[in-house]
Amino acid sequence: MNGQDGKAGAFEQLRARFHGAIRTPWDADYARRREIFNAMIEDRPAAIAECADVEDVRRALGFAREHELEIAVRGGGHSVAGASLVDGGLVIDMRRFNHVSVDPAGRLATVGGGTLWGEFDGATRPYHLATTGGRVSTTGVAGLTLGGGSGWMERKWGLACDSLVSVDLLTASGSRVSADAERNPELFWALHGGGGNFGIATSLTFRLHEIPEFSMALLIWPAERGRAVAGEYRDFIAGAPDEISGGLIYLNGPPEEFVPAELVDALCCAVLVTFMGNQTRLRELIRPLLGLRPAGELIDDIDYADLQSLLDDPPGYRNYWSAEYMAELPDEALDRFCARAHDMPVPSPSQHVLFPWGGAVAADGVGAAMSDHSVPWVVHPFGLWSDPATDESAVRWVRELRADMRPWSTGAVYLNFIGDEGEDRVRAGYGEDNYRRLARVKAEYDPDNVFNRWHDILPATAPERGTATSTSTAG
Repeated sequence: MNGQDGKAGAFEQLRARFHGAIRTPWDADYARRREIFNAMIEDRPAAIAECADVEDVRRALGFAREHELEIAVRGGGHSVAGASLVDGGLVIDMRRFNHVSVDPAGRLATVGGGTLWGEFDGATRPYHLATTGGRVSTTGVAGLTLGGGSGWMERKWGLACDSLVSVDLLTASGSRVSADAERNPELFWALHGGGGNFGIATSLTFRLHEIPEFSMALLIWPAERGRAVAGEYRDFIAGAPDEISGGLIYLNGPPEEFVPAELVDALCCAVLVTFMGNQTRLRELIRPLLGLRPAGELIDDIDYADLQSLLDDPPGYRNYWSAEYMAELPDEALDRFCARAHDMPVPSPSQHVLFPWGGAVAADGVGAAMSDHSVPWVVHPFGLWSDPATDESAVRWVRELRADMRPWSTGAVYLNFIGDEGEDRVRAGYGEDNYRRLARVKAEYDPDNVFNRWHDILPATAPERGTATSTSTAG
């Protein structure tokens, strides 16, 4: 599409038959509508198509292919790699697809492809039902789930994709496809970790689980106590039931009542323990951690939906994250992990996280289109900062931590936790056998590689990287 006048005219034609809204750079609210979670991503799409229904999605998709525009699909906008934006292309914005329908008797929830986890959890809360969801309430349900779906409930219920019952998808050709265990089972398998590579999810149905009681403990110590805390936490998790989850987190002390004044804005080591049970039982379980005399503690019964938004990361920061699957966590690995916390960007909302896996993540994950995630631990440096001058040091911190952990890492990775780290890391996230299988599914549903923004899988028919494009005209 050549020339500003030509672009404007073409988008006006699309706008005339669109039920939602078309935002272009000439619109006053364009800048606000293009904002995503990672402020480092500065791509400026030619237009943002805010779709109101499936026909809008089909029209936007057909328009982009007709006019040779690259496509990005936006839900929550939390992709650290910026998969929700595309420079000079068309963003298919799904945020108006945020309906949630709950069947409490059948323990099912059906959501639109633009629903956020806060909306999902709010709808299931009245029935004391839930499923594993994102740890940040503004994360998109579709993006997190199709990429696997790590969350606080994973050790008991598995990843979010393990509770996925069905997906309605719009493919690159504009066809509507439903996938579940019976219909298009190979595509359904691919949607358990293969991300947005195969189409645009317009609807997802989940199996729900009963959650009558829930509690949490947030314990905090000065950073210099972190190594002793980390060792105790590792041993605590080794004997903990699957109803226990959480993480060990280095962070800047938050300005909360339970945090001593001298620790606010100072580097701290915290342990979050989530528990499917009441606080009385939780206190018994975490007695070894309480024996380390935390400087601050918050232990209480809490509604699960409230926990889901308790640690929401603020938008508008520059972001760089990564992760490593840990096959083991010996003392030397903990030494390096804790020492590297002192290189974390400060002051900022950055987090230096050690997540416990195992439990249902390992038991249920064998059917997911992901590399083996039966590992007991995941290291997740989560950098957020505001000053562009900090970019280099923040990225270096993440990369050096990964290098420190490499002797005990499996080499695999959870792709939702990383940005654009190259094709080798994408293949490591899927595993070679899964990647080849995914490539065959890709060739069937997206042979022209239209959907290439989320950790791209090349169609099996593509002889080499770079030969498939997202600009082919739909037949």
